[in-house]
Amino acid sequence: MKKTILFFLIVSSSFFAYSQALPTFQFGVKGGVNLAKFKTTNTFDSDNKSGYFAGVWARIGGAGIHLQPELYLSGKNSTLVNTSGQDNKVRFTSLDLPILLGTKIGAAGFGLRFNLGPVISFNLADEQNFSQAASSSFKGQFKGKTFAAQFGAGLDIGKLSVDLRYENGLSEINDQNYPTTKLNLYTLGVAFRVF
Repeated sequence: MKKTILFFLIVSSSFFAYSQALPTFQFGVKGGVNLAKFKTTNTFDSDNKSGYFAGVWARIGGAGIHLQPELYLSGKNSTLVNTSGQDNKVRFTSLDLPILLGTKIGAAGFGLRFNLGPVISFNLADEQNFSQAASSSFKGQFKGKTFAAQFGAGLDIGKLSVDLRYENGLSEINDQNYPTTKLNLYTLGVAFRVF
């Protein structure tokens, strides 16, 4: 009996290890909320403001490692307040392309994932609203493309996933007026695997 159980365990673990090594492809949709905040150097204060994101993702992997490219439309909001107390409410709409490398712990449709990688954001539009005290010199000249690094964790339960991530801005988002300004985000997303 002991030999039978031991044989069953060895065969099961070998099958599990082999199945993890096989390449897989998954595709799905994703949406969620973000909290955006400008990171500046002794020039402006910034408030966390909520926004949204929605789009698609793919996961290609094997041997416990996966590559996860994503593409989503994102609305990011924040408020800059200068040393005089003038504020500028900024709203971005961007097309974001994270390319993440990750690993997963778990099996049978349930598991914990860890991801990290670069994000390229293409600014589609920005809208700025100034307080009455603010002057036009407080207007930002925002770049069309920025880079960031994203890392976080996710939980897979069947075809549903929940992800919590942090995105650290690597490049400055402005051409002038706001020195050393980068955009940082926290994101909480829910994904559904189509296949």
